[in-house]
Amino acid sequence: MQINSIEIGSFRNYDNAKLEFHSHTNILYGDNAQGKTNILEAIFVCGTTKSHKGSKDRELIKLGHNEAHIRMFIEKKGINHKIDIHLRHNNAKGIAIDGVPIKRSGELLGLSNIIFFSPEDLKIVKSGPSERRRFINLELSQLDKVYLYELGEYNKALMQRNKLLKQISYTSSLSDTLDVWDDKLVEYGSKIIASREEFIKKLSVITKNINEKITGNREHIELIYEPDVAARDFLDNLKKAREKDLRFLTTSVGPHRDDLLFMNKGIDIRKYGSQGQQRTCALSLKLAEIELVKEIINDTPVLLLDDVLSELDRNRQNYLLDSIDNIQTIITCTGLEEFIGKRLALDKIFCILDGTVRLEK
Repeated sequence: MQINSIEIGSFRNYDNAKLEFHSHTNILYGDNAQGKTNILEAIFVCGTTKSHKGSKDRELIKLGHNEAHIRMFIEKKGINHKIDIHLRHNNAKGIAIDGVPIKRSGELLGLSNIIFFSPEDLKIVKSGPSERRRFINLELSQLDKVYLYELGEYNKALMQRNKLLKQISYTSSLSDTLDVWDDKLVEYGSKIIASREEFIKKLSVITKNINEKITGNREHIELIYEPDVAARDFLDNLKKAREKDLRFLTTSVGPHRDDLLFMNKGIDIRKYGSQGQQRTCALSLKLAEIELVKEIINDTPVLLLDDVLSELDRNRQNYLLDSIDNIQTIITCTGLEEFIGKRLALDKIFCILDGTVRLEK
């Protein structure tokens, strides 16, 4: 797939902007805090309905405005599509595909496949478990609408159970109704565990191969899914933890507490790996994400690189650039000089200055 153009209005620091992209390499350059990342964020929101930062809809609307609009034109397997996103301060976002409004945001997922790579992703190995779960959820939700639905139902049940735990602290007779939410958590949580396990298994194989190439076969990375609880034990463990949950007023068992391990020859890279090993592992993970998406959807995703090259040494820069040679990429940077001599064709160049866009090439 590829993104042909995007139009944004009253989004972040932009009044209005329109960008028409090249099918290969597009550069957005300018000083920090000018709005480069905001354009990538608008693309990601239009493709996934969510901000890569986890920002709420009202935070995406320009200060002093009541609503924002994003319109993106894409081409997927030879067919053109238009995606419209309408963000409002106090109401749910409006979404339309080819001019037809949709009721559920999940109907959009799968139409476009977008991978966002930022300096924060280089810290995913060292970050807390929530960041790794977020990575898994974002990618799986784009690839599998059923997973997105199950995750949504699980989160609703989790919210209701936690709310009930707080109510029981005032009205103990409500404790009998916990069984209903326990059953819901197990119903959807077990499916989430199975999907994550299969996803990580496939991703691990590709990540290992890429990491071995980057390190000259010196490292052998293995991704290990670390579920908080096995699906078969989920209900029993929930019941065993009930007293603890009532005491702390939160659900302590379930896939909302899962994690992902990165191992190199039996050594936990998160705890004992060098910063270089952790960055190489994170880079391998994101590149593996691209390959897995290609394999599953039989098409190429669009890659958004947010000032990542400046965070990588020359060897990792070159490997990344070689790996993205045949997919549409939109890159932000503070200056063009970092690309000189790096074998990167600058097909289209935009200068970003204080919420305005100037086409330079």
